Amino acid sequence: MVFNRIKTVILLATLSALLMAIGGLIGGTAGIQMALVMALIFNGIAYFFSDKIVLRMYGAQPLDQATYGWIYTMVQELATDMRIPMPKLWLLNTPIANAFATGRNPAHASVALTKSIINLLDADELRGVLAHELSHVKNRDILVTTVAATIATAIGYLANMLRWSALWGGMSSDNRRKDSNPLALMLIGIIMPFAALLIQLAISRSREYLADETGADCCRDPLALASALEKLHAYAAHGNTDAHAQDPRYASTASLFIVNPFTDSSWATLFSTHPPMSKRIARLRALSTKMFHP
Repeated sequence: MVFNRIKTVILLATLSALLMAIGGLIGGTAGIQMALVMALIFNGIAYFFSDKIVLRMYGAQPLDQATYGWIYTMVQELATDMRIPMPKLWLLNTPIANAFATGRNPAHASVALTKSIINLLDADELRGVLAHELSHVKNRDILVTTVAATIATAIGYLANMLRWSALWGGMSSDNRRKDSNPLALMLIGIIMPFAALLIQLAISRSREYLADETGADCCRDPLALASALEKLHAYAAHGNTDAHAQDPRYASTASLFIVNPFTDSSWATLFSTHPPMSKRIARLRALSTKMFHP
């Protein structure tokens, strides 16, 4: 658990270093500030309103407490153990078996479930999934991923400016780059945002590992979450993935779900927002062994 927290800090620091490096090539501190302001505006909007946008996108309805009172009880117990407020619970109108958490902080959190996941998993497995999602809330992963997205977006803006500078010969006012190689600048402008994307995805994967560990530790049943992930992965692998691929909602929100709707085989691991399912399950089983058979 500590390792994944440290890994996130290192990756964010690396992103920041990339930002400073490319900002210095463009226009020093002024270049960095300009890109950060633009990135903060766009990602700030996403940070404050993304939960409402994604819930509306899926036509989410409040989870009926009369029908699913046992889920409310389960979530309340987990939230109390994690010392976070009770989140709002939603039911998604989608055929996939999945779940996600959203909201800018614990006081504005929502957890969304599909009817398929409720029918697919037993009570212990569903508890493990809910503990995972509440761990995202507890660990403030929405904030962490927004910070990463802001820096990566700023790098993208600066890289675009650098490519145009290399193409048209526009340099900073202090003429520091008049003798720079345009081809080298163009290459840096292409590589930097690609590197930023890879780091941003690595941060997302590290937060998934952390949520697995935090959730398993809270519910004291790593094997229940491992079993749930196996079922969800199998369901996604044998489900209607072609329909998922044709629906733009899934592509734009895949990173939110506990299991990628497209499964591991659809995307190279390096470009995935989720760690390989086999590694997640193996880690949970190792955690169970450590927890109960030290």
